[in-house]
Amino acid sequence: MEDPRNPMYDIASEVADKETQIKADKLQTGFLSGNISRRGFMTGALALGVSMTGASTVVEQALAATPKAGGRLKIGITGGSTSDVLDPGQILDAFNINVLMGQTRGNMTRIRPDGQIEGDLCESFEPSNGGKTWKFNVRQGVEFHNGKSMTSEDIVDSIRHHMGEESTSAAKGIVSGIKSITADGKNTVIVELNEGNADIPVALSDYHLNICPSNGDGTIDWQSGVGAGGYVLEEYDPGVRAFTTKNPNYWNTGNEAYFDEVETLGIIDPTARMSALSTGAIDCINNVPPKTASRLKQMPNVKTLISTGNKQVTLPMHCDKEPFTDPNVRNAIKHIVNRQEWLDKVLFGYGELGNDNPIGPANIYRATTDELPQREYDPELAKSLLKKAGHDGLSIKFHAADTGFAGAVDAGSLMAESAKAAGINIEVVREPNDGYWSNVWMQKAFSACYWSGRPTEDWIFSLIYASDAGWNDTNWKNAGFDKLLLEARAETDTSKRRSMYVEMQQIVHNDGGLCLPLFQSELMGYRTSVGVPDVVGNDWELDGHRCSLRWWKT
Repeated sequence: MEDPRNPMYDIASEVADKETQIKADKLQTGFLSGNISRRGFMTGALALGVSMTGASTVVEQALAATPKAGGRLKIGITGGSTSDVLDPGQILDAFNINVLMGQTRGNMTRIRPDGQIEGDLCESFEPSNGGKTWKFNVRQGVEFHNGKSMTSEDIVDSIRHHMGEESTSAAKGIVSGIKSITADGKNTVIVELNEGNADIPVALSDYHLNICPSNGDGTIDWQSGVGAGGYVLEEYDPGVRAFTTKNPNYWNTGNEAYFDEVETLGIIDPTARMSALSTGAIDCINNVPPKTASRLKQMPNVKTLISTGNKQVTLPMHCDKEPFTDPNVRNAIKHIVNRQEWLDKVLFGYGELGNDNPIGPANIYRATTDELPQREYDPELAKSLLKKAGHDGLSIKFHAADTGFAGAVDAGSLMAESAKAAGINIEVVREPNDGYWSNVWMQKAFSACYWSGRPTEDWIFSLIYASDAGWNDTNWKNAGFDKLLLEARAETDTSKRRSMYVEMQQIVHNDGGLCLPLFQSELMGYRTSVGVPDVVGNDWELDGHRCSLRWWKT
């Protein structure tokens, strides 16, 4: 007999007779579809010779898989800072992504758990003019938390918040291809692009592009935290704690946002997160360190959730600061990282090798190993590259904190050791977790970082690697790359488009300031008292950061 604790348990496995198995299958299907009552199922199953344990397991699993309203979800999450703000253009990391995009605000579009794009606050969209013109139909009957009815004006002003030369938004690069965005009445938004772009609905799902109430003068009210999401922001202590309550007027009530309350706690220390999950003080956590992931399996009433997408470990080098102004130095650094050692000792196998290319395993135009051979640990080659740059040895600092990526400091120590064979001395500077994203990342010439990746090539290239990208964390500028970025965005022939994206990956790999040693699996944990759908989003951790909307208390 199969173990009835198996989540895919089938009562037909308990009976040997073929005719009885068919009856058992029909009985279980009828119960799961709601056509047979719980009492009728139990009675019928026992009459067929199924054990009480097996029949009860099916009932328990069915109840657990059925979303129920009520209760409080407590999230223990990393990526928060006391310098966090409610401005959507300044969202930096997981804490604010989860609270703002995942709980309190909506976007024009959003990515489904299966990876497909769908309407959110704009219920539908359609292109014309070769993909240069897009019509978005605003969802009607949506209310902001302050009672204001949402119209196209709110959509337009929310996107314009990130546009223009004066914008300081991190999403400036994402919306740079938008020529204009205008309201056509109260329920329609017209987006005109500089060039055709089939990816614009996906780009508009970016976590910065939250829809906030318009102030009526072209600006938006982001300061209050008011949105049109499933939960209302009641308390907000930046990077420390957020408390939200169910929005009684949420447009999608009944299909998501099942909890009465959500408490989000910024817990940077991994030991503290694991302990809180183990004791039941919190219901779910993100960013489980790979070296302690096995502990989750030993905790009673705790389950492990693993999703694999484009999350990546990066070591950005500032191309406008010595010694990284020379591409030979940058490529030397890329050759002194022993990637397999990092995968084994830092990620404990939870991931795959990176190749100094941000296009990940979930992207459709990723270069093959024939098109972009895997870069290997080669200290002799690194040494020769340094000589080309006029260096006889090198001394540099690497700034790291565990909030940069789990195990970043240990990874730095491994790199410092493997770099010695190339005559490179690396001093690992352990930085505080708090304030890391404000004081270290994009401030220090060589540091630890991670990105969750993006679902399209244009998106991640525009966000980080274009010369004018708001989050160009390597300060890299390449005119040829920028030209290809614009051309590929407008190209409708998929074969030509792929060739362009492959060439761009090769340029970043060979010339860029990006050292990307690893792609990392998302490791999370949750209590068995929490119901989780069979399919979860892998575009971000914690079910695309929409755990508050999609999960429930069992």
